[in-house]
Amino acid sequence: DNQLNYDNIYQERYMGLLPEDKHYFVDNSPLAHAKNLQGNLLLIHGTGDDNVHYNNAEQMINQLIKYDKTFQLMIYPNRTHAISEGEGTGAHLSSTYTKFLKENLPAGGK
Repeated sequence: DNQLNYDNIYQERYMGLLPEDKHYFVDNSPLAHAKNLQGNLLLIHGTGDDNVHYNNAEQMINQLIKYDKTFQLMIYPNRTHAISEGEGTGAHLSSTYTKFLKENLPAGGK
């Protein structure tokens, strides 16, 4: 429901300290803006990410479902924030992005 689960070193540097600045963590969370997202969405997450814990992805998924948003989901088991571990991971991630962009963005833009 907010960015309180995110890596505290990053958050405190840019968002302030809890509890004085708690509203920044909630108001600036991607979850607070899920209802306004438009178009086809791609959510990619590594389950071993210790910066953005996998629970954050689950919270976003629930928000997207709540607001009936169209989205695709690609989970990378035991991959960290970089999603670089494991044979073939980099190539698969790249092809996932490329395929999504080709299918969802018009040639030449709008």
